[in-house]
Amino acid sequence: MKSDRHILVIGGGAIGLLTARELASAGAQVTVLERGQPGRESSWAGGGIVSPLFPWRYLDSITALASWSQTRYPEACAQLARDTGIDPEFTVNGMLMVAEDEIDTALAWAARHGRRLETVDAATFRALEPAAARPPETGLWMPEVGQLRNPRLLAALLADLQARGVTLRSDTPVNGLWIRNGVCRGVTTPRGHVEADRVIVCAGAWSGELLGDLPAPPAVRPVRGQMLLFQTTPDTISRIVLEDQRYIIPRRDGHVLFGSSMEEVGFDKSTTEAMREELLALVRERFPVMRDAPLVKHWAGLRPGSPAGVPYISAHPEIGGLYVNAGQFRNGIVIGLASARLAADLVLERPPILDPAPYGWNAPRG
Repeated sequence: MKSDRHILVIGGGAIGLLTARELASAGAQVTVLERGQPGRESSWAGGGIVSPLFPWRYLDSITALASWSQTRYPEACAQLARDTGIDPEFTVNGMLMVAEDEIDTALAWAARHGRRLETVDAATFRALEPAAARPPETGLWMPEVGQLRNPRLLAALLADLQARGVTLRSDTPVNGLWIRNGVCRGVTTPRGHVEADRVIVCAGAWSGELLGDLPAPPAVRPVRGQMLLFQTTPDTISRIVLEDQRYIIPRRDGHVLFGSSMEEVGFDKSTTEAMREELLALVRERFPVMRDAPLVKHWAGLRPGSPAGVPYISAHPEIGGLYVNAGQFRNGIVIGLASARLAADLVLERPPILDPAPYGWNAPRG
């Protein structure tokens, strides 16, 4: 494909912006259409852990995307900071996990994939995270896991795309795809048609709805997650800690995130008092030091759920010029770099970084 073709990216979240950056860096003319404001949905709402939660629970196809991304995130964030002056604050805190009935499975996964994962006793767990109220008899520790601040990553990406000449149109919902003679020629919006040589749907939780009337629609659905943000002094919490699908994440400046829920409620991203109280009770029980920490914010976001959490990164099997990069579920940040690169490889007809078969439009998932 000629690099000067016009490529339309639908969706201005982390996946859409990273994909646009990959395409623009190859010399393509890129336009991003965002239904609201860029980076204000799931990408902004998440925790920014650069690892799948309990990573051994995922298919190897997720591990492959995560591994490719994890090795490149430190330099990617440093490059964005140098180029834009906005630091995504990539920080290695390490990740402690409470999963006492999965020790053997976790160790086998780590050995198979060459990942650093260790067992720690209660005393070591407490030394690594002194604020934890009930260290398990045997915990799991991944010392190389990092995190970043989602809003800062998104701000840096927006500044980077602007410098690269990418056109970004906010408040521009896509009403439908413009398909002629079996080829996607662009999209329709309230402002009229937007033509393009290629269209790639990176619309997060809305991707399934947008593609729902086409043959073989991807099974992408919204899954709500609610989060709490606290203000503490730096190092009140030292490590990322996971237990029973809940996590705590300390930021450099003393902010601490705790979440999150998994709720099948459609496109409702309102917060609830019941979940607020549940999360407050859990964080205060597990980390008593948080009992007096001021609650700064409570919000919700809609993750793009998909079968087994395996994203769709593929050309449409029947419609020319149409691609998708969506369904990253809880792992949009950690697999974002690889997802964007693989999607760009497919659109630009380059040798792919990974075998694209597991992420195909009709590939079996789980």
